[in-house]
Amino acid sequence: MTLATYQDVLRAAEKTARSHRLEASAVKLLLLHFAGLSPTELYTSLDREMPEENRIAFARAVDRHVLEHVPVQYLVGHVWFYGYRFLVDDRVLIPRFETEELVANVLVQYDETFHGKPVDLVDVGTGSGCLAIALAKEEPQIRATATDISEEALAVAKENAEANDADIEFLAGDMLSPLQGRKFDVLVSNPPYIPAGEELSPVIAGHEPDVALYGGDDGLKFYRIILAGAAKILNPTSFIAFEHGYDKAAALREIARIHFPSARIYTLADMQGRDRMTFIVNG
Repeated sequence: MTLATYQDVLRAAEKTARSHRLEASAVKLLLLHFAGLSPTELYTSLDREMPEENRIAFARAVDRHVLEHVPVQYLVGHVWFYGYRFLVDDRVLIPRFETEELVANVLVQYDETFHGKPVDLVDVGTGSGCLAIALAKEEPQIRATATDISEEALAVAKENAEANDADIEFLAGDMLSPLQGRKFDVLVSNPPYIPAGEELSPVIAGHEPDVALYGGDDGLKFYRIILAGAAKILNPTSFIAFEHGYDKAAALREIARIHFPSARIYTLADMQGRDRMTFIVNG
């Protein structure tokens, strides 16, 4: 019996994905994982027969993605973020490409504000730990602390810190509560910002943790909490960096001005031209 080639298997799976209005590119990521091949290796192997054991495992994963809406990243078990490999499963939100832009812009603001000096940074609501870990790895002068209300998320973040050889202090607690009595130079956060009741695709709503998705009636609940208490834990020269919904920048700046009337507050667009990052610079 002739086995199907990698090209046959990929084309059939992509057709299945499209018929369910899903991205064909996600299926290719699954194939790379279950075939154990790099993109270049797959390209040069398209006419080769795919081993039956690998094909069966891949087919099962495609079914789970297409029929059960399980995110590809959970099926693969990891995601690449800012050049670092992160474990992800249903205990944490999947890091998005857009959040990599927040890392890059935090590093720029760090250079402008602190000029290479040592700083204490806190990542509030760390989830997988991607922000704190990437920033600490990219800038050795950053001493990073990370918090999360979810003990399960912190367990994932700790695994990711160990796997990436990052020295991060992890604290369990709601928002700023575990940080009282401490002082920081940089606060970063990508808190839950989906308005309650907003309909999400099944691949998100059915699998990623609700605690990491929904941010109150208008999506700004956790920004208000952070901004209300941030002054107590920040040094006079400091900055806050948020990721947020593309349509919340103006409202977020208004809230920030209430608590930091003398700060320089600005918003940056992501590579898609959407206002997704707001910075509050003090001192």
